[in-house]
Amino acid sequence: MSTDLAPERGTTNSPITVAARVTDLVKTYGSGDTAVTALKGVSLDLNACEFTAIMGPSGSGKSTLMHCAAGLDSVTRGSVQLGDIELTTLKEKDLTKVRRDSIGFVFQSFNLIPTLTAEENILLPLSIAGRKPDRAWFDHVISTVGLGDRLGHRPGELSGGQQQRVACARALVSRPEIIFADEPTGNLDSTSGAEVLGFLRHSVDEFGQTIVMVTHDPGAASWTDRVVFLADGRIVTELRKPTPERILETMKNIDANAQG
Repeated sequence: MSTDLAPERGTTNSPITVAARVTDLVKTYGSGDTAVTALKGVSLDLNACEFTAIMGPSGSGKSTLMHCAAGLDSVTRGSVQLGDIELTTLKEKDLTKVRRDSIGFVFQSFNLIPTLTAEENILLPLSIAGRKPDRAWFDHVISTVGLGDRLGHRPGELSGGQQQRVACARALVSRPEIIFADEPTGNLDSTSGAEVLGFLRHSVDEFGQTIVMVTHDPGAASWTDRVVFLADGRIVTELRKPTPERILETMKNIDANAQG
């Protein structure tokens, strides 16, 4: 999908706070002659209250970077911090608690439970954690995402765009410190994709949410504050206040350098 009509982003003079940080991150799969190193010493600060896109050619390491930063995958070497917490040294039980309480996830495939209603899907992480929802916050999220008349519907009764907005609301309702979104518009048409991206953009601007999104789509990336480009397991450049045209030009340069 392509979503080129991104809104103008506001500016802020607030001091920059780092929500998550990876330092000299190396990730190798396999061993010996079959070993593949997906990340080769990546260091990156992900700023709080910002919308960051991670882009790069297929096999560049962008999804691996997100999975490691979110504590979904182990690292071979290096540091992954969420705020003041070092994720790489946590035991699995503690890491599970951090993912549950401090991190939100939005996936390309929605990952909704088909037998649950939209409301039950949204509240599922809180139910698993044994926490009661803040009803005022829940109502605010539902109003923002525009699903007030769909809460009793199951995923099969919703459009793709509505299902992804349910997934976004689910990620937001527990007020995580950071949300990781993996190709959140990949299965959506341009109109539905723009609705979801508009909601994510609004979450940053109005709620102060921190969002990191992996995408291959220059139009989707143009909704963000910052685009970080990977190639062959390394960060090669980044853009601030990106436009689809600048993103495409940067991607062409990366491809040309790789071929040269």
